[in-house]
Amino acid sequence: MSRPPPDPATYFDTTGRDDRLSGGVRRIPIDTPHGTFQVWTKRVGNHPTIKVLLLHGGPGATHEYFEAFDSYLPAAGIEYYYYDQLGSAYSDQPDLPELWELPRFVEEVEQVRQALGLSRENFFLLGHSWGGILALEYALKYPEHLRGLIISNMMSSIPQYNAYARSTLMPGMDQDVLAEIQQLEADSDYENARYMELLVPHHYVHHVLRLSPEEWPDPVNRAFKHINPAIYVPLQGPSELGASGKLVDWDRTADLKHVDIPTLVIGAQHDTMDPAHMAWMASELPDGQHLHCPDGSHMAFYDDQERYFDGLIRFLHDIDARPAQE
Repeated sequence: MSRPPPDPATYFDTTGRDDRLSGGVRRIPIDTPHGTFQVWTKRVGNHPTIKVLLLHGGPGATHEYFEAFDSYLPAAGIEYYYYDQLGSAYSDQPDLPELWELPRFVEEVEQVRQALGLSRENFFLLGHSWGGILALEYALKYPEHLRGLIISNMMSSIPQYNAYARSTLMPGMDQDVLAEIQQLEADSDYENARYMELLVPHHYVHHVLRLSPEEWPDPVNRAFKHINPAIYVPLQGPSELGASGKLVDWDRTADLKHVDIPTLVIGAQHDTMDPAHMAWMASELPDGQHLHCPDGSHMAFYDDQERYFDGLIRFLHDIDARPAQE
């Protein structure tokens, strides 16, 4: 997954202005301790009280794989925002390793919220994978701004995620293949083409997206191609069978009880994330709900699409029907 990012000029005006472009696209200035940079957003739809900001995974991937949402949310009347986090392909990509820290990303999301005019009356935050970590951290720091939260395909503990990989995912693989993958990792030979040649048929198609590689949708292929390794590797680590970077000790299991806003936790039976842990998370949240996708994997919005979007849309409409300051 660690591939170089594309040339930003391919995608947008790089003049550095806080400009509003056609088609709902807007570049937002983000203030950091190391300067001001631009991030890319795009609004789709229009709804006064349901506005969903999408936090992509990676870290360092792009909004592109969320394009599946176009087939469901507009018809449901839901307004949503694509957003490439700083360092991702459609946004500025400063060569500043000190920017790739979880607390700074949380402050970035808050600046995006303010710029888009999202508020407690309408603001829903959906985070997938790494975006789920970011969404949970944001909810713990800024709950007063949120109407609702969706944590999609992300556990609340990296140590428990790594334990699940060791206890369940790795034993389920062809052990000769696993041994070869682990040897490549031990040799730090991640750029060896053999690494992905083994991972895709023996891991990805079972737990990341349950389609044959030639059937993977174009938005997914683009997002994988555009992952920025300068962010992905320091935070996640280079291994695709667990996390080993700066996030290795991240654990918010004890803090779920403090997330006192309506929250939907989405898990999938074949995910890289433990589906039982996802159900447990929902039970720990004061106002939690659980959506299980029995045919889905890490990208359940593609391989268990009807269930995923039916549950997501129902949650959004149900919370919207409640009094805004309940």
